[in-house]
Amino acid sequence: MRARVARWGNSLGVRIPREIADKAGVAEGSDIEIEARSGRVVITRAKPRYELEELLAGMTPRAMREAFDWGPDRGREAGEE
Repeated sequence: MRARVARWGNSLGVRIPREIADKAGVAEGSDIEIEARSGRVVITRAKPRYELEELLAGMTPRAMREAFDWGPDRGREAGEE
């Protein structure tokens, strides 16, 4: 599919046709990465960046204990729930 490059302020812009955006999983507000490779402009969806707080939301000490098998608690490792 062809598209035309247009001026957008001091930059250049291109519209991504809906069919291509749908196939690529890109929607309004999506983060993308743009790079030049061997004379081509390559646009890819940006990988999500997570904050540690987001990843650990809802985790409890009990859930953490169940996620990792460190063997039985010994000595002062045995703690309260």
